[in-house]
Amino acid sequence: MAQYDKRYATQAGTRAETVEVDEGLRSYMLRVYNYMAGGIAITGVVAYATYLMAASNPAFQQLLFASPLRWVIILAPLAMVFFMVARINSMSVGAAQITFWIYAALVGLSLSSLFVVYTGQSLARVFFITAAMFGAISLWGYTTKKDLSGWGSFLIMGVIGLIIASIVNIFLASSAMQFALSVLCVVIFSGLTAYDTQKLKGIYYSVQGDSLAMGRSAIMGALNLYLDFLNIFLALMSLFGSRE
Repeated sequence: MAQYDKRYATQAGTRAETVEVDEGLRSYMLRVYNYMAGGIAITGVVAYATYLMAASNPAFQQLLFASPLRWVIILAPLAMVFFMVARINSMSVGAAQITFWIYAALVGLSLSSLFVVYTGQSLARVFFITAAMFGAISLWGYTTKKDLSGWGSFLIMGVIGLIIASIVNIFLASSAMQFALSVLCVVIFSGLTAYDTQKLKGIYYSVQGDSLAMGRSAIMGALNLYLDFLNIFLALMSLFGSRE
């Protein structure tokens, strides 16, 4: 009887520990998604507000879209990503959050031209399609038992190939190549969405108990998922967006 009680107590303790870990993981993932959603919201608000300002002020519109300043606006988010990646381990969680919000705002500034190029209806339609698609893929990445770690290097190579091909197409200006690149972009960043989601689970277990590391990793995880969402959205806009 004593042996039975001891075995039962051990099993009960294991189940309780599993539940506690699962609750911690859910809390961590919710934190990541909240950061990501906040970043997307900031991007959208800044993009639309910038568009309204430009529409009502021709001088500002000229400065924003037709002057050398536009290159600064386009490249600033990229510089901020490199800054975050390089400095994240020396930042406090608060500083990392602020940096992420600034990055999201800069992306919004650079994407304000979408409201000039595409109709508001198509922007909204593609956004909700992207959100549904991203949510389904990320949920699969979170729940699947399949090990996606082998996808990483292949997908990163795909991203590098996309960048090189996109630069080449700037000079070729081929609509067929642009279509193919947009399709590949959707496929590659959909794969990265699942991969990054599963990777976050592994990161959580490796930093569990270290609040500072968990805070930093949550922000970087949000950044990765934000980039996945953004690239899928832009590719789908290129494929299905209705132009003004």
